[in-house]
Amino acid sequence: MNATALIAEDEPLLAQALQAELARAWPGLRVVATVGDGDTAVAQALALRPDVLWLDIRMPGQTGLQAAAELADEWPEGVPFPALVFVTAFDAYAVEAFEAQAVDYVLKPVQPERLARTVQRVQGVLAQRQPTATALDDATLARLRALLGASDAPGGVAPARLQVIPASVGQGIRMVPIAEVLVFEAADKYVRVLTADSEVLIRTPLKELVPQLDPAVFWQVHRGTVVRAEAIASVSRNEAGRLSLRLRGRPEALAVSRLYAERFRAM
Repeated sequence: MNATALIAEDEPLLAQALQAELARAWPGLRVVATVGDGDTAVAQALALRPDVLWLDIRMPGQTGLQAAAELADEWPEGVPFPALVFVTAFDAYAVEAFEAQAVDYVLKPVQPERLARTVQRVQGVLAQRQPTATALDDATLARLRALLGASDAPGGVAPARLQVIPASVGQGIRMVPIAEVLVFEAADKYVRVLTADSEVLIRTPLKELVPQLDPAVFWQVHRGTVVRAEAIASVSRNEAGRLSLRLRGRPEALAVSRLYAERFRAM
């Protein structure tokens, strides 16, 4: 079977080794790009639209999981989404999560026998794929959501819930009660914390905040946005089928990604 692939691996020697092993295990696979960080992986995947993505879990910038989540949002309609294979050095706990979600993976260093089984599995997926398939199916989105959730709490230990957010304001510190927060939104190196009448910036990454929030109270609606569920006033759909929501007490519209659109399936 002929196919194209993109390899995202930040260690050049490991990337070369993977490409060499793939050449032996899958002669019909053409590697169209090899990149070393998650942001470039997203850009090149969108430009080249390979059949298979080999994504290292831990890379500079975005992780492999974060890159896959961004691609889920940005992938064009009507183009089959690539088969995903994660390259990981995670422990047994994380491997079990991958197995449970039926997303294939290979462990570092790559072993030829294991890679051969992965190649067979990916070839089977590609053989069943329909040229007219939509960008992503519900099963793929569910697997990505589950994997992102598993990666947020290493070892399966849930951290304590946040009750207050300390934020620098001028020369002082403002304590923002969690009960007043409506939105957490990633913004470059910061996270915007929005209440009904104020905004502060904090340096704690959103991926570290999310496990400390009550998932029944705060809903992730985008890879960079978490909102207070009870504050959602309305959800609308544009002509392209993309969702956005508005909160009581805030003027802006917030995008809802494909990964989390199932929360509003009743629409």
